[in-house]
Amino acid sequence: MTDILTEPPAPDVDVLVGAVAHDPLDDPFPVRGMDAVVFAVGNAKQAAHYYSSAFGMTLVAYSGPETGSREQASYVLRSGSARFVLTGAVTAGTDLARHVAEHGDGVLDLALEIPDVPRAVEYARAQGATVLTEAHELSDEHGTVVLAAIATYGQTRHTLVDRSRYTGPYLPGYVEAQPLIERPADAPRRYFQAVDHCVGNVELGRMDEWVGFY
Repeated sequence: MTDILTEPPAPDVDVLVGAVAHDPLDDPFPVRGMDAVVFAVGNAKQAAHYYSSAFGMTLVAYSGPETGSREQASYVLRSGSARFVLTGAVTAGTDLARHVAEHGDGVLDLALEIPDVPRAVEYARAQGATVLTEAHELSDEHGTVVLAAIATYGQTRHTLVDRSRYTGPYLPGYVEAQPLIERPADAPRRYFQAVDHCVGNVELGRMDEWVGFY
């Protein structure tokens, strides 16, 4: 009889990252957690295989030419509550292709889980943030997500995500995907559990400015 390896339940992220209790109703910009770390890469499939084999992550969703995305392909991987999205250009000459050519592989988007995206956008705008994408809904057969995006240091952005009414593998436009590699029977249950922080390397002399921004 073959043993079936099952993914253990996701950990309590609040406990892992030492979250401080607060009342979200009194918080104009409540962040529930890190929704995803989005990487711009030169070869998305190769990067997805690397993170699967070296870090033990599991491919859960995909978007690309086969699903109607003509300019880029994205592989969504998870480990515990940590979600990485590896996105690469399919055709040359796109903004994504130029970004990778100029900067190499790197983080493009730190997506945040927000319970009230329109409210958070208006608060950020009032504080001087640059809104890249206004709050809007995307829907498919799995439900509806609310998204927006604000600019931060360099060419990095924060996509704000409310997926409380969505049950799909990631976002509308993505399909469920099978793991790229088979986990060995003696593999650790999980190499890591969650993303507890991200470090931003900002422009020289602007550290205090960005601390004030946040």
